[in-house]
Amino acid sequence: MASPSEPVYKVNFANPRSFATAFKANLKETLFPDDPFRQFKNEPPSRRAKKALQYFVPIFEWLPKYNFRLFKYDLLAGITIASLAIPQGISYAKLANLPPVIGLYSSFVPPLVYAVFGSSKHLAVGTVAACSLLISSIIEEKVSAHTNPTLYLHLVFTATFFTGIIQTALGFFRLGILVDFLSHSTITGFMGGTATLICLQQLRGIFGLKHFTTKTDVVSVLRAILSHRNEVGDLKKGVNPLSIKYLNFDSQYISAPLKAGIITAMVALAEGIAIGRSFAIMKNEQIDGNKEMIAFGFMNIVGSFTSCYLTTGPFSKTAVNFNAGCRTAMANVVMAMCMLLTLLLLAPLFSYTPLVALSAIIMSAMLGLIEYEKAYHLFKTDKFDFCICMVAFFGVAFISMDMGLMLSVGLAILRALLYVARPATCKLGNIPNSALFRDVEQYPGAKGVPGILILQLGSPIYFANCTYIRERILRWFRDEQAITESKGNDIEHILLDLGGVETLFEVRRNMEARGTRVVLVNPRIEVMEKLIATKFIEKIGKESVFLSIEDAIETCRFSLRSLKQPNGSLED
Repeated sequence: MASPSEPVYKVNFANPRSFATAFKANLKETLFPDDPFRQFKNEPPSRRAKKALQYFVPIFEWLPKYNFRLFKYDLLAGITIASLAIPQGISYAKLANLPPVIGLYSSFVPPLVYAVFGSSKHLAVGTVAACSLLISSIIEEKVSAHTNPTLYLHLVFTATFFTGIIQTALGFFRLGILVDFLSHSTITGFMGGTATLICLQQLRGIFGLKHFTTKTDVVSVLRAILSHRNEVGDLKKGVNPLSIKYLNFDSQYISAPLKAGIITAMVALAEGIAIGRSFAIMKNEQIDGNKEMIAFGFMNIVGSFTSCYLTTGPFSKTAVNFNAGCRTAMANVVMAMCMLLTLLLLAPLFSYTPLVALSAIIMSAMLGLIEYEKAYHLFKTDKFDFCICMVAFFGVAFISMDMGLMLSVGLAILRALLYVARPATCKLGNIPNSALFRDVEQYPGAKGVPGILILQLGSPIYFANCTYIRERILRWFRDEQAITESKGNDIEHILLDLGGVETLFEVRRNMEARGTRVVLVNPRIEVMEKLIATKFIEKIGKESVFLSIEDAIETCRFSLRSLKQPNGSLED
């Protein structure tokens, strides 16, 4: 009987890579998936140093090519976002229970730092409402802004310092993967819940209440409004005074700014990077998330030394900057210069801004953050994502901002773990008149191969899912065996299209006890190395490992035909 045709390409059974080689490859893939240093290869030392400087300090890349034509656009955009930054800075500072001038300071120094280190052309730097309220709610657990405003202010500067340190460390060690756990659904729910709280908080200014609650949940805010239903700040001229000497690391208070720093660092990064990426995509451009982290970190560290509190890339200001036609980060420099003029000359004029006007500005901005359509879209497309969104929303609204965020992130991590522990597995069949093998549930017309069970595992095999995968393979086998026995056949081969190894010994023993041969298809390099190191290849034989399902099927069919005698019975 003719033997199966020899495949053009064969499985590579080369010796496993050394630990150092494998570790280097995995580390590079994990921390440097964008291969940022590829531009430095094969370059002379002087040019390599220049490219390195341009990479780590982006202003040296775009500033030498800057011209007056670009400046015209950035000048207009910078003036436009400055006009927005003034009322927002004052409003959000009040939201954080800070002197209004701190909000103006925060739109002067940090934008200058971002213009040097930031990689986005469109991001406009400023304070954000969510983090303002977060800082307020966490710091006030230790110190009241009303009874001890000086200590409160110093702890806010300390929290901003911790935020900057954490953000810089995450960027330096390229740990942006941690921010990915703040999923889109978590951010949607968190922003919606925060916007609801902020709107309720502004009822104090709308109704002119003099007494209010320091708590941030809906019930406490509504109770304060109802119980006091019978009832702006000095802005001085001058630039940011140094505040580095005011950073407070007293063990009695350090827990509050540290907690605020950790939470707001993650929230500010998730919001700022997501917004920067969104506007970059519109121009078919990319931004480096890790460089953005370092830029945010530097501007918050410097900000904490110069009387600023936490800043990131707010959506409203970035949208205005983008629509005003900005071309480079010079728009942030223009905004900072406008803020400098305001601080030197015009600041006292804004001290007469009515509190009701500031409250109205905040409320109008916050209503746009309650994204009903996105929540409905999540409900229609993915119920689990919708649950994550709702946990963030109601947790923030009715418990606390940090607890709502942590509950939502915890649920998102649980979902990720479920995907690992319960990976998708499917039985493959051949689509008629083709060489394609696809999921028989998705393609009902796909036909199984008699005597052969083809399974695809949707995840590498880990300790967390090995038991499930083994049981799932056995269940597929039992179901298929019942079908084939009714037709007078047996399953002689089981083909596994996989990406893992640890539980294969048990699967092989179970299958061989039933007279079924285990065949592997297309193991990745890491899997092949483990298969060789654990001597699994020796046990099943190199002839049981194939590069493609087609090669495996052809060999298994030949084996089945050669085992059968002319009368159809099996040889002894």
